[in-house]
Amino acid sequence: MESLKIVVSNPFFYPYRGGIEHRMHKLCRVLADKGHDVSVLTARLPDTEAVEETESGYTIVRVPCRTIDIYNPPYIICREVGETLKRLDPDIVDHQYRWAPSFDKDIANHDGKKVFTYHNMWGEGIGIQHYISEVNDGLYRKKLLRYDHIIAITDAVRDDLIRRGINGSTMTVIDNCLEKLPPVSETEGDFILNLGRMVATKGLRYLVEAMLDVDYKLVMCGKGPESQHIEKMISRYGLQDRIELRGWVSDEERYRLMSECKFFVMPSIQEAYGLAATEVLAHGKALICTDVDGLPGNVKDAGLYVKPKDSKGLAEAINTLLTDDALRKELAANAVKVTRAFTWEGQVDKTVKVYRSVLDSCSTDI
Repeated sequence: MESLKIVVSNPFFYPYRGGIEHRMHKLCRVLADKGHDVSVLTARLPDTEAVEETESGYTIVRVPCRTIDIYNPPYIICREVGETLKRLDPDIVDHQYRWAPSFDKDIANHDGKKVFTYHNMWGEGIGIQHYISEVNDGLYRKKLLRYDHIIAITDAVRDDLIRRGINGSTMTVIDNCLEKLPPVSETEGDFILNLGRMVATKGLRYLVEAMLDVDYKLVMCGKGPESQHIEKMISRYGLQDRIELRGWVSDEERYRLMSECKFFVMPSIQEAYGLAATEVLAHGKALICTDVDGLPGNVKDAGLYVKPKDSKGLAEAINTLLTDDALRKELAANAVKVTRAFTWEGQVDKTVKVYRSVLDSCSTDI
């Protein structure tokens, strides 16, 4: 079958690392392996090259930008996006971001075929961030309607968009999954684990409060706007002997911790998908998480669920898994089954089917 010339766009990409960026990399690598001509169009962050040929077979093209460091990721203003996209002349564009007006505008105005991959819930955020996000998503709606098709990363994201009045027939759900499945871990260490960006939507303050009623070690990894607040909470509650803050860790250390932890705790207030959940489940680890957004559809029967912002309920669930060996092992066995159910190979085939359907200007029936 004829190969496609594809541009996957996002103002943030490697070396900036997050869930969206990881998904983009896996998508682009498999697309390139299948013989497609793939470029990532992104912003030129400090210490990066304007053009980079990756070992994974795709090209990274970076445009000039300016960042304002008020959040993680920062607010970003980009130049030359439209001109660069025109020069790349793709068959189809797959855009993956909606909080960078200068970048997003040029992608939305592109007169070629394009799809939008929707990663987060509408209005995602806490407090003032929620209201800012609601305004941004409302304004972005006009741009979204210019896309030929929408890829939602979970049923929860798709259903949320339908509730907002977006036509469900223009959407396809293509789940996250892992590029390569790790060996199932046979190790149960003497710590429980939380890992990810330290932002308000992750509910980390409730996890710290829960540890007041848990006599066990918790390792927390990650950085973000909540880092200092979490550190102060740990000090104020005198939990330094129970909670270890590791900060940002390398991929190697990340996977080691996942394979050696007793189980994983994810107290999110909002979570469209939760890539870290999939990663830890793949290691054969039980999970405690909140019953919000896309998490139940992702974790399925491999975890214990608690309500968001419920520190007491979180503590009860943690103590249950610490003391009930049979339940913990049952959930761990279920975790392996959940993550072996599908692979990126199949998901990329599904993505290409969407691309070709858009190019053929026919309705997508996946």
